[in-house]
Amino acid sequence: GNSYSEELIDGVKKSFSLHYIDYKNPENNLFHVTEEFVVDRVNQQEQTKTRRPDLVLFINGIPFGVIELKRSSRGTEEGISQMLRNQGENEIPTLFKYVQMTVAGNNHSPQYGTTGTPKKFYAMWKEPKESRLIGDLQKSGSEASASPKDAQEGGTEVPLPRMISPLDKTVYALFSKERVIDMLHSFIIFDGKVKKIARYQQYFAIESIMERIGKLDNTGRRQGGLIWHTQGSGKSLTMVMLAKVIKRSIVGSKVIIVTDRKDLDKQIHDTFNNSEVKAVRAKSGRDLVALLQSGKSVITTLIHKFEKVKNENVTFNDPNTFILVDESHRTQGGDMHKAMKKVFPQACYLGFTGTPLMRREKNSFAKFGGEIHRYTINQAVEDKAVLPLLYEGRLVDQWVNDEKGLDRRFEQIVRHLNEEQVLDLKKKWARFQKVASSERRLEMIMLDINEDVRKRLQGTDFKAILATSSKYEAIKYHKLFEEMGDIRTAFVISAPDSREGHSEVDDENRAFIQEEWSRVMKKYGDEEQYLDKVKDEFINGEEIELLIVVDKLLTGFDAPRASVLYIDKLLKEHNLLQAIARVNRLYEGKDFGFIVDYRGLLGDLDKALNDYSGLADFDEEDITGAVFDIREEIARVKTYYEHLEELFKEVENKQDQESYEVCLADEEKRKRFYDCLSHYARALKLALSSDKMEEVFSAKEIVNYKEKMKFYAQLRKAVRIRYHEQVDFGKYEKQMQKLLDTFISADEVNQLTKLVNIFDEEFEKELERVVGDNARADSILSATTAVITEKRESNPAYYDKLSKRIQEIIEEYREKRLTEEEKLKHAKEIRDLLIKGETQEASSYPNEIGHSSHAKAFYDNLKEHFSEVMNNVDERILVAEVPLEYGRRQEVDLLTQTVLSMVKIFQEASKKPDWENNSDIRNKIEGQIDDLFWEMEDEYGLKFANSDELLATIQQIGIKNYG
Repeated sequence: GNSYSEELIDGVKKSFSLHYIDYKNPENNLFHVTEEFVVDRVNQQEQTKTRRPDLVLFINGIPFGVIELKRSSRGTEEGISQMLRNQGENEIPTLFKYVQMTVAGNNHSPQYGTTGTPKKFYAMWKEPKESRLIGDLQKSGSEASASPKDAQEGGTEVPLPRMISPLDKTVYALFSKERVIDMLHSFIIFDGKVKKIARYQQYFAIESIMERIGKLDNTGRRQGGLIWHTQGSGKSLTMVMLAKVIKRSIVGSKVIIVTDRKDLDKQIHDTFNNSEVKAVRAKSGRDLVALLQSGKSVITTLIHKFEKVKNENVTFNDPNTFILVDESHRTQGGDMHKAMKKVFPQACYLGFTGTPLMRREKNSFAKFGGEIHRYTINQAVEDKAVLPLLYEGRLVDQWVNDEKGLDRRFEQIVRHLNEEQVLDLKKKWARFQKVASSERRLEMIMLDINEDVRKRLQGTDFKAILATSSKYEAIKYHKLFEEMGDIRTAFVISAPDSREGHSEVDDENRAFIQEEWSRVMKKYGDEEQYLDKVKDEFINGEEIELLIVVDKLLTGFDAPRASVLYIDKLLKEHNLLQAIARVNRLYEGKDFGFIVDYRGLLGDLDKALNDYSGLADFDEEDITGAVFDIREEIARVKTYYEHLEELFKEVENKQDQESYEVCLADEEKRKRFYDCLSHYARALKLALSSDKMEEVFSAKEIVNYKEKMKFYAQLRKAVRIRYHEQVDFGKYEKQMQKLLDTFISADEVNQLTKLVNIFDEEFEKELERVVGDNARADSILSATTAVITEKRESNPAYYDKLSKRIQEIIEEYREKRLTEEEKLKHAKEIRDLLIKGETQEASSYPNEIGHSSHAKAFYDNLKEHFSEVMNNVDERILVAEVPLEYGRRQEVDLLTQTVLSMVKIFQEASKKPDWENNSDIRNKIEGQIDDLFWEMEDEYGLKFANSDELLATIQQIGIKNYG
């Protein structure tokens, strides 16, 4: 609500709050929905002056929800694109100032978001108690379809008119009155300047937590518990929303968020302060005590601060204190946790973890309150909340110690390179013979990663992380990459410590680390600035392509652009699961995260994950879906290849590109082709980037797949020009380009230039690239049709005539009544008509019409209607004297007179600013045209059968030509 001040008679000011929505009593609000709600666009220069979202929902007159619907044959992405377009600054952004919830999609896969939500973050809503939801839907559907008589007599339940669809479920789940009010009140927050809406697992986790903590038990405490939400599913924001709900629901509550690492404390604190739930950060134990005593109600702190508080013998006995412990598996049960319990004996403890509990941890957490809510790795992958991770083991020891292994490795790396590149790599390879085997290992992994990043990532938006064993190796790798000079790297380490492991106790190594650290500090100032700068550059900048880490940034660090994690470090249990999740975040055009393992942590992924020592202590069902064998994904190349072959099964001559192009004359089929090719290209790029492709396919199959990719890419380009198609290949275009440039010598087959229209002088050059008369004819006819579609509303009769002629040409050719040469000749005639027609046909119009394209448009569209009604009228009386230019007067036929009158009406109207959007002026125009029709009926007995339709056409022509 907004606050207002009111001046009273005695001069005392009193303020009051005006609440737009009654959150406590949902039924007190007024709920409305409108269909095709018309909103004026900001940019009135465009042809389309308004936008009409399919459904807009209102609470008390405030538009809070927008739904864009698509038929089942169209993709949900189309609806989301439309929603995002409408929010643009030249569109209808004023509507979206108020909107909180957006839904887009078709009957079977709807998704929701809020204003500003990017396409990749639109999500599915899943109701855990779906049977109850379906029951409610059936009940409300029955009531809606019952007749008034049924309702009065309390008749039998009326069956629903159709099956309940996923769209029904989503709309009902999100927009039932109580749910809507709840979502608006507590589950839409600002994270920085970005508005975010809860995902279903966040909503239901908080609902479950509030049920658990809502009442005191017989010891006077509130029962706590554990929330396991897999990494990348928004755990920090869940904590923020929970704090908000606790503050609103429990009077006098305090919320303390506890982490065990400084960078995590900062991250959580920033997350809170970026939202509207403000938190203070306790910088020391004493500070924590002072903040608690001063009544601060949301505090973030580090767990070891409690040691200090415990020593001061301070105790807070308040059951309305809620302690949210982040990554609680790391601290629960230790001395620090005991310190926490000593300071807050009555508090309610809520543990949050991003990784599943190991078996031994499950027992200790039972005392903590047990599990309240879980959102597993598998669920998150299934919901597309995080990306699936593809795993590939590369056994580097075989290459280092075995000369034949070394040769085999060389052959694998060079398999996609040309002669010049192979020679260059041979020189680099020679260096391995000169170094000791301990160094050789690092050098070989460096070169392997170097070539992998060049092939897989350079030229895309994606980046990589390398996890190493020690500070020495991190710096050493960085130096080796610098020396190679192909990719840009940076390393992140903590300050040198004399207690380092054995490899760094060596004086020479310690001096090497210290020297590099001093150089880094000189550049960045201090450790925190160094960490922040490198992290920011990696996440947002372009300078760093590969980030080399030891322990820092392996956890609690989100970099959506990171798509590959190279592991040269022994990792196990939580550390392994947290490390691999660095690359599972969503990013535009990213289909997977990749794990390339040089330590054989998960071998060949040929058994259950918890059979590997690093993950043995987890229950199998808790880590299902953590990683997938890359070979399974490589095998999909064959599936997508067969989809493409199936699409063209009717083509008899597989060597003839023209047959393929003709086969794609149908627009729907072209769309299927583009989709299939996009899937095939992405799968093939993945396969060719991996060492494992040779294990899945034979050399002959691989050659065939590459050749077919080259052919289909050429076909796509030719088809797009031939059918003059403005296709948005969007986020996957870069990947397709990368595939062709890196793995297939495709001679620019995939460089898609901007389409030019037939009025552009470049069109002739574009046409020269098309081979064959039939293909050229199609290219001209398609480009002509595009112009006709764009211009039709300015003169429907004229453009419909051209459109009809195009269809006749296509039909005549199909029926073999035209040769290819004749088809091309007729196509050129149509194009000439379109380019020159408006000037060269002036002779067929009365002199009084002149060369005015506006007057011609009225004339063309009235002529047919006049000829229909004038059969029974003496045409000699259908003339009148009208004033012409230079003061002359002349007798003209009634059709010409009417056209001139209409020209005058629109010339006058268009002198006023924004006239085409002014309803008063539009009504006046309509009245004047109506008057013309009445006069013709009164004076000459002319009555038009479809005058309403004709009047609408005239209005449209006038607005298009004079607007």
